[in-house]
Amino acid sequence: MTNKTNLPASPQVLDPRLLGRPVHLLPHFAAQFAEDLAAALRQPALRRYWDGFQLEASGFVGPPDSSQSGRWLGFTSGAGDAGGIAFALERSLLLSVLNQRYGRRGAAPAPSVDPATVRVTATEERLAVVLGQQLASVLSKRVDANLARAHNEPGAASTELVPGSVPPAPPSADGWTLGITLRQAQSGECGQLWLALDQDMVARVLLGLLPERARERAPARPSVALGTALQVTVEGRLVSKEITLEALFALKLGDIIPVTVGRADVLLAESRLFTAAVTEHNGSLCLTSFEDSD
Repeated sequence: MTNKTNLPASPQVLDPRLLGRPVHLLPHFAAQFAEDLAAALRQPALRRYWDGFQLEASGFVGPPDSSQSGRWLGFTSGAGDAGGIAFALERSLLLSVLNQRYGRRGAAPAPSVDPATVRVTATEERLAVVLGQQLASVLSKRVDANLARAHNEPGAASTELVPGSVPPAPPSADGWTLGITLRQAQSGECGQLWLALDQDMVARVLLGLLPERARERAPARPSVALGTALQVTVEGRLVSKEITLEALFALKLGDIIPVTVGRADVLLAESRLFTAAVTEHNGSLCLTSFEDSD
């Protein structure tokens, strides 16, 4: 019989997606998106479709099973350089929105039905595109707002998302997917939908979160090049010659003192640090080929 308490703990496997990236702030982004979505559901544009639905939960989750999510729809920016978002929702939730949007006004909500018994219609497919574009735009505007704040550009325009021409592939297990749960107030039934971010969109999300991480730390002093931070004055002694005091007093204006220029001494506060060769460049004497002084 094996005593499980004595077994060594399994080592934690590092996820390469987490290295060097502020993924610990993704729950903060999910909370921001939840606030934006809750506010958007109260606006007339979305309330026409989502009236009576309340946000129950929102957060990053694993990819849903294909039998649960159904068909995925893709949304990208017109230029295609801002990343993309894939959208899917439970068909039961889609049918509830469809019945509420196009059902009789004031009528009691219809009882839930098995989606497998309901034929897919063109109206249902168009509605899925409309709902996906609404929610993907809410997420995209949050990303743009974070990036604008990070770059101190509060007036930056938001990226408009349009339906993609090619259906996206279902998100992989190593992707980033936001799961949203909505509850219908009258029936109390809950439905789920998902927004999967591609790598370009994830990069923009993390870039917008970087200032949040920087504000958690004390402001660091700006890095300065060593040549700017440490300033010293050195002197170059090109030549020296010893002469007697009598010869010095005998010198007249225009006399020539014969000297030989060798390697110059580079001094710091009268301390000999280097020797250097003397060369001429554009009429100026320059020091080059520095060597440590013995």
